[in-house]
Amino acid sequence: MGIEGIGASVVRKEDKRFITGKGRYVDDIKLVGTSYAHFIRSPHAHAKVKGIDASAALKMPGVLAVLNGKELVDDKIGNLICGWAITSKDGSPMKMGAWPAMAPETVRFVGQAVAVVIAETKNQARDAAEAVVVDYEELPAVPDVHAAIKPGAPQLHPEAPGNIVYDWVLGDENAVKDAFAKAANVVSLELTNNRLVPNAMEPRAAIANYDAAEEHFTLYTTSQNPHVARLVLSAFYNIAPENKLRVIAPDVGGGFGSKIYIYPEEMVCLWASKKVGRPIKWAADRSESFLTDAHGRDHVTKAEMAFDKDNKILGLRVKTHANFGAYMSLFSSSVPTYLYATLLSGQYVIPAIHAEVIGVYTNTTPVDAYRGAGRPEASYLVERMMETAARQLKVDPTELRTKNFIRQFPYQTPVIMTYDTGDFVASLEAAKKAIDYEGFPARKEQARKNGKLRGIGISCYIEACGIAPSKAVGSLGAGVGLWESAEVRVNPVGTIEVLTGSHSHGQGHETSFCQLVADRLGIGIDQVSIVHGDTDKVQFGMGTYGSRSAAVGLTAILKAMEKVEAKAKKIAAHALEASEGDIVIENGEFKVAGTDKKIAFPMVALAAYTAHNLPDGMEPGLKETAFYDPTNFTFPAGAYICEVEVDEATGKTSFVNFVAADDFGRLINPMIVEGQVHGGLAQGIGQALLEGAVYDSNGQLVTASFMDYTMPRADDLPSFKLSHTTTLCPGNPLGVKGCGEAGAIGASAAVINAITDAIGDNKLEMPATPDRVWHAIHGKAA
Repeated sequence: MGIEGIGASVVRKEDKRFITGKGRYVDDIKLVGTSYAHFIRSPHAHAKVKGIDASAALKMPGVLAVLNGKELVDDKIGNLICGWAITSKDGSPMKMGAWPAMAPETVRFVGQAVAVVIAETKNQARDAAEAVVVDYEELPAVPDVHAAIKPGAPQLHPEAPGNIVYDWVLGDENAVKDAFAKAANVVSLELTNNRLVPNAMEPRAAIANYDAAEEHFTLYTTSQNPHVARLVLSAFYNIAPENKLRVIAPDVGGGFGSKIYIYPEEMVCLWASKKVGRPIKWAADRSESFLTDAHGRDHVTKAEMAFDKDNKILGLRVKTHANFGAYMSLFSSSVPTYLYATLLSGQYVIPAIHAEVIGVYTNTTPVDAYRGAGRPEASYLVERMMETAARQLKVDPTELRTKNFIRQFPYQTPVIMTYDTGDFVASLEAAKKAIDYEGFPARKEQARKNGKLRGIGISCYIEACGIAPSKAVGSLGAGVGLWESAEVRVNPVGTIEVLTGSHSHGQGHETSFCQLVADRLGIGIDQVSIVHGDTDKVQFGMGTYGSRSAAVGLTAILKAMEKVEAKAKKIAAHALEASEGDIVIENGEFKVAGTDKKIAFPMVALAAYTAHNLPDGMEPGLKETAFYDPTNFTFPAGAYICEVEVDEATGKTSFVNFVAADDFGRLINPMIVEGQVHGGLAQGIGQALLEGAVYDSNGQLVTASFMDYTMPRADDLPSFKLSHTTTLCPGNPLGVKGCGEAGAIGASAAVINAITDAIGDNKLEMPATPDRVWHAIHGKAA
């Protein structure tokens, strides 16, 4: 390893342009003749659109067009799709209601678009939108799952009787019944996984441009996977043929899952650009983001866990109602099924598991994958259950976990997943040592004397990253493969361009991906550049989500690099009159082992392109491509321990300490990993203490701004202590596992376990606001 290779904490290359304001985001892009879109959105959660009168708006200055959902239908623009087919337990397919990009007849959530104004300026479009009169016939709304599935509840979609999308099961129900029949103790818990609003720093935005001469569309968009966006827009939405559509995702200011999908606005802007003959820009304001970005989580669950007389787990029974909102989003169907229920074994030997998941339509913003996507919900459930069990069984929570940890690998869970490797004991022991777990009782007593309630909470999470292989996920209903592509281009002077189908929206790919190349060739990362986010430059790729960038995307680069190195060694061996098997690469040079004969890498590259002296039969050039489809998921895991103090008089929670011991396999750049963990922990703590989307009985989003929806700030967070145990992933040649979602997956349970330990009341839902904690302490209904 060189000083900039794998394992080095290299400062991120891309940060220079970001911190100096030189980033290039969608809203920074200016095309000649750009016009602006402003969407007219429903103020009602459920209503019929009786008519739209745009006559006054069309007479206003700068207005180019006012377009509506009926025109969209007339032009045969397709409905938005869900890309993962789920089958109910009775064998019937999921019930997917039609989701048009602008509602022609019925709106089903507050903020759904019914029309769009196109004008010369943003303010003209906004002013004209105020003049458009929409005649609504308001209908009854159902904003939560319990209301939506009651007999006689308003029906959202004719395709889904009773507002049920699917009733899906996983596991062996009879084996679980047998386990509970043999149980010495049964632990039960009802909990809610609160709905979250993603709130990336950069709101969603789009610029669409139709070139009439070439009959070609270009879309600049804030996307985590531009290639899939192009595929869906062409194959399913009838926007344009794939070869007539270019999708560019430049710098993207955060995604967290909310920018994986195709949203109505991108579709409408592309369609409208052709109709008005002008480039069209749309950039969401924060209120639009709250109302229309895909929300996350929102589960209501009942769970039971059976134990034998020795406190070994015998079985787990789970029933979850998952709120999908008004429509099925691109990956929404998979989140509470194959991304959630398959992780319900946690880190534990649980011989029998049965999960039932009921997906429900409600008059709320559609829900989809948000950082962790199903894994945080599973981890929260399992770790709250383990803490509850420890209290009921009157044993130390770390002792109960240790007794039930999986020790032998590979381990086949009863819910599909086969864990490849891990050392759960090592992570928990590292966390215990870092927080001085043995000294906690004394600290608790001292806090009591000081008039404070102190508690400690544990969370031992596991997640599945780098979803694969494609054949397996295809058999489970996924509409796309989940491989990744890479192309390595060595230029004649020895600089290197790496084209990757992964996309960076804050993860530091422009540095960590370069580190792999630097490590292989012994060159500086400044000689390597990363190209991504443009469908005209990178042939195809699957994007970035699910902590897949290193395990899948970086491994694809490795495979392409191996091909480049093999050809370069042949060229070097020919030039040095040596055997190819004797060539080694060190410090940017190709050397003949055991001699002083060598040739610099730039000279090898130049030889490949001048082609004056290549081995017989070798074609010129030095460029290779690879596609990598993993053989299995990767399984990052870890142990988080949180220590808090609660003020009994106010219910305010303060952090004393928070330690995170993670196993991410090999770390490419430890500093970037640390930043990813910090960010994930902030989001997990935000869910536990502060965040939660709230709808009133009419389906109005009450928490529709930062005045009402509380995001974590620096002074809400502790100073984290991080450590790492390492078990190399056997499923990819780099041994990496993924780190981007871990903090968000493991943190929430640790915080709630700590607070409930402090106050002595296990019934506490997220977010654990001071008001909610105070009522729990004082035994009053919140």
